[in-house]
Amino acid sequence: MGDHFGMVRRHELTDVEWEALSGLLPRSSWGRPRLDDRRVLNGIVWKLRTGSAWRDVPERYGSCRTLYTRFRRWALDGTFTRMLTAVQAEKDAAGDIDWLVSVDSTVARAHQHAAGARKKGRSRGTKYVITPSDDPEAD
Repeated sequence: MGDHFGMVRRHELTDVEWEALSGLLPRSSWGRPRLDDRRVLNGIVWKLRTGSAWRDVPERYGSCRTLYTRFRRWALDGTFTRMLTAVQAEKDAAGDIDWLVSVDSTVARAHQHAAGARKKGRSRGTKYVITPSDDPEAD
């Protein structure tokens, strides 16, 4: 199948995409070397493109804990926002983006009973089922 960077697998960044994004990643400030950024970013991309749980990301990208930690750190420190902004600016300057803005000022009014007002003869007790959402830390 070839080495990891010699052949682009499905759901991974191409060399062109990697070149555009690699300079926007924060540099490591810790003393120990960290897992290769391209490998980690490909793992994050794989997870997001497939919709899988973190624990289901293939081992070739590193541990799911490392991927999740790096994803969360980059999301919180604005790395992904900077990536999006940089790519949009580059593509906009090249004329590759058509900006379409749609504004909808529709006002919808509902009758008071549509908002949950009590109706005659109906019981007040409605049973709601609450289901817990997945805890991302569990992945």
